[in-house]
Amino acid sequence: MKRHQQQTLAWLNGLTARNPLTVSRWLLCWAAIGICSGLFAGLYWHVLEQMTKFLSSFQGYSLLVIMPLSGLLIGLVIHFLGNPGEIALIVDNIHFRGGRIEKRENPSMILSSLISISAGGSLGPEAPMVQVTGSLGTWFADRLHLEGEKLRSLSIAGMAAGFTALFGAPLGGAFFALEILHHEYFLEYYEAVLPAIVSSCASYLVFVVITHLGIAPTWNFPQYQVNNIDDFIVAILYAIVGAIAAWVFISIFKLCRQVFAKIPAPIYVRTTIAGLVLGSLAIAIPLTRYFGHEQLNAVVENNFSAYTLLIIVLAKMVAISVTVNGEWRGGFIIPLFFTGACLGKAIATLIPGVHPVLAMISVMAAINAAVTRTPISTTLLLTKLTGFTPFTPILFASLVGFFLSPKMPLIKSQLKSQNTEMH
Repeated sequence: MKRHQQQTLAWLNGLTARNPLTVSRWLLCWAAIGICSGLFAGLYWHVLEQMTKFLSSFQGYSLLVIMPLSGLLIGLVIHFLGNPGEIALIVDNIHFRGGRIEKRENPSMILSSLISISAGGSLGPEAPMVQVTGSLGTWFADRLHLEGEKLRSLSIAGMAAGFTALFGAPLGGAFFALEILHHEYFLEYYEAVLPAIVSSCASYLVFVVITHLGIAPTWNFPQYQVNNIDDFIVAILYAIVGAIAAWVFISIFKLCRQVFAKIPAPIYVRTTIAGLVLGSLAIAIPLTRYFGHEQLNAVVENNFSAYTLLIIVLAKMVAISVTVNGEWRGGFIIPLFFTGACLGKAIATLIPGVHPVLAMISVMAAINAAVTRTPISTTLLLTKLTGFTPFTPILFASLVGFFLSPKMPLIKSQLKSQNTEMH
């Protein structure tokens, strides 16, 4: 770690020593990555909205046709255009391939993820956005003939910009791009912090102008005021429940992975089977369809019984696991937030006097931090998405989820050895 610090300090000293305009050129480069990322994210979001509007009109038993057919199309796209990988591949590329995120997988990722998300898979658009905009950062680095940490920093800046565009939280997006790379720490790539933040801010502004999203909180949580120290203790207790739920989810996920691994068939057969399972789940429990961006408001605003909410929690865990292991494309952060909200509200329904907002947000934070190992960015994202301004309880819950998470992370490529040579 000391060697990395010395190299970074030497790079920064050299950057500023040459002349002040050098810093301005880097700033413009980071901003350009963010602007291009915001433009892509805005276009992607508009296309996704139109496709979702069409496919969401299919309800009931028609899903037994639409969802498997969508799965078949996803499989055919991947079969002919190539496997675009998932977030684990992106993390692996940052660690072991000099930080390069290649653009050749983008057509497959864009098409397969658009079909996956709009048809009703339980994954969101954050993963495809991160991959495509991360490859944009690599493209900029290639144009500038950069290698090593400078190339890696631009790839991470692109990742941060893509994530920020969706969630509307520049600081949260920047820290996510750093935290997701490791299961215990993110300081190895501290030299990418400033590029990630600048790129995120530029992406955020462009995306907001294009879509008019991202300014107000995404979900309509009632206001909540932290009045005493007991609220922090209660948040920790909720977070323990969220961490337990994360363990349950990871177990379901691994079991589902084993089941799909036993299907010795082309990828389009697995994606079609996954579509059939997802369609069946959506018929039985409609709130399991889609990634939870709109559905979470229904959980906040309606009075479901605790039994119904717990059923939704388990069904959603299965839906996420089937979507990922059935090789549909997307990210599982918002679906995990949705799952945590359902579980938190179930707790509030079962225990008289419990405030549902604190319960929901605490469990949301814990389950996501436990699965993705991103406690800081989880805190920043939830503060933005829910409008929950006293963020300290969210931070406590996120840290509890992080420290109670399984030793083996779900994203195994987060386990990069600290001794791996990076140059």
